[in-house]
Amino acid sequence: MVDPTVAALRMRPTGVARRGPLLANPLNLFAIVLIALFALGAVLAAIIAPYDPIVQALGSRLDPPSAAHWLGTDQLGRDIASRLLYGARISLFIGLVVVATAGLVGTAVGLVAGYAGGLVDEALMRFTEIFLAFPPLILAMAIAGALGPSLTNAIIAIAAVTWAVYARLVRGQLLSLRRREYVEAARSIGASGPRILLRHLLPNVLAPLLVQASFDMGAAIVAAAGLSFIGFGAQPPTPEWGVMISEGRNFISTQPWLSLFPGLAILLAVGAFNLLGDGLRDLFDPRLRRVG
Repeated sequence: MVDPTVAALRMRPTGVARRGPLLANPLNLFAIVLIALFALGAVLAAIIAPYDPIVQALGSRLDPPSAAHWLGTDQLGRDIASRLLYGARISLFIGLVVVATAGLVGTAVGLVAGYAGGLVDEALMRFTEIFLAFPPLILAMAIAGALGPSLTNAIIAIAAVTWAVYARLVRGQLLSLRRREYVEAARSIGASGPRILLRHLLPNVLAPLLVQASFDMGAAIVAAAGLSFIGFGAQPPTPEWGVMISEGRNFISTQPWLSLFPGLAILLAVGAFNLLGDGLRDLFDPRLRRVG
């Protein structure tokens, strides 16, 4: 006869169970292909970029798209296509670092708050709400401005305003999970708090974390471009998409390709991550699937 405690542990839900084919939706497939192309371009930028993204060629300044320069050149004669490829490397790096940092910090805070409850939960959540009380971009601008304009400080600022979302998400999930039978069964056999958190609870919050991370990749790219545009992020001559749009804004009426192509790159990258987030949400929770 199977011990009911052991049976409860075996029946615990898995947070990342496969609930449907992700690639069945053409939009999901399109998003994955687009993200793969951006990643491939970022990794192979040094090989496939036709020109050095920083070297100036004043004799070719403001050239329109042509066979020599597929997307034209900027006000200093730098090839825009090459700068876009290197910019993809920077933007994806920013997104990955922000999501990894904010996800780890926020998940740790949410796990402790949701499992401990009581005064610990109150203290951690009130601290978290301080960051949630401000508009994210405004708070990021304030932090980046205080730290000084640089790409590293921009990443710190964006991560600082993002982690609270993960903390609240994980804490909410744990409030509904910590009284489940498999958790009580683990306690009854003497499992420690850290073991219950890491072995039994964390796997069941991975699904919403993956969905949130996908959305935040796009949000981090937009935030980094915004900070760079106003001078708080990457600095010229760094080939970052926000910097490129900022440098081209004075030529928008005569040479629109300077800002148009980096703007399209941001649009496609953010759209792809948002579509992927929608697909992951539908995969992990069919109840949230969009009608039609």
